[in-house]
Amino acid sequence: MKEYYLGLDLGGTKILTGLADTQGNIITRSRKETEANLGEDKIIANMIETIETVVEKAGVKKEEVKTLGIGSPGPLDAQKGIIIENSNLPWKNVALVERMESALGIKTILKNDANAAALGEKWFGAGRTVDNMVYLTISTGIGGGAVINKELFTGINDNACEIGHTVIDPDGPLCGCGNHGCLESFASGTAIGREAREAAAAGKSKKMLELADNIVEDIDAVICAQAAYQGDQAAREIFEKAGYYLGIGLGNVVNIFNTEMIILGGGVMKASDLFLDQALATMKEIALPGPLEIVTVTEAELGSDIGLMGAIAVAMEDKLMKNE
Repeated sequence: MKEYYLGLDLGGTKILTGLADTQGNIITRSRKETEANLGEDKIIANMIETIETVVEKAGVKKEEVKTLGIGSPGPLDAQKGIIIENSNLPWKNVALVERMESALGIKTILKNDANAAALGEKWFGAGRTVDNMVYLTISTGIGGGAVINKELFTGINDNACEIGHTVIDPDGPLCGCGNHGCLESFASGTAIGREAREAAAAGKSKKMLELADNIVEDIDAVICAQAAYQGDQAAREIFEKAGYYLGIGLGNVVNIFNTEMIILGGGVMKASDLFLDQALATMKEIALPGPLEIVTVTEAELGSDIGLMGAIAVAMEDKLMKNE
């Protein structure tokens, strides 16, 4: 009998689902709005609908599907298969694995989305050649995942690698987590947007205002990047500053994990040429010579498919480990 694997990338706005063969190649895929505002039952119904769509489209029998992997924002408990809560989804201690398994009859594994993405890059992306790597996603926030000796390092209750919430400067800006000066509060897309709005409001950037039709509140990291590419000095400095703080974070990662590779992904990396050189220069100043000598920093390869490929890697993890 043929074997197939399902991956589901659950986001605050969209659900992406794919059916993969034993090599991890996506055969069919489906996308649907999450409709988070309609509540828990509707979200789960939408998830099930995308799964049924991809299985049907491929002409595959449900019993040929070995495992479903789900990558979801947390906090969650992967061991118990429960999503504890989430700022973008109306979850409160939702036994997601139990509900999916009883609805579909398919073994289901739940993982934090950053951990899933790390697994995706390890098995299908930039980390294919290494056994030890850290993945960092730089987008709205900053998340992380580590693979040590080919296995995901999750910590005791799935909260390891919250690299975005390592404190870079205790006197720094307030972070969404409630602490001050987290890496996320300096180098995420949200942080870049905040700095950009402040610069525009202080009259330091006519270009950003112009790109936002003079509405300061509409200025975000994307507008800041556009202005920087058009030569706006204030916008360029904001990215340089974000790069400097990211470099401190990377230096700490090098010193703590001593891995062969650090992989950088997430939406902000689309503008990597505005800040990555600065980040690497700062990292080299902070990192100790031993771990620095061995590490390579590279950009993620999976692009917009990283969430989906991560979920597929979650479903296939046992098989991938055995095939090595």
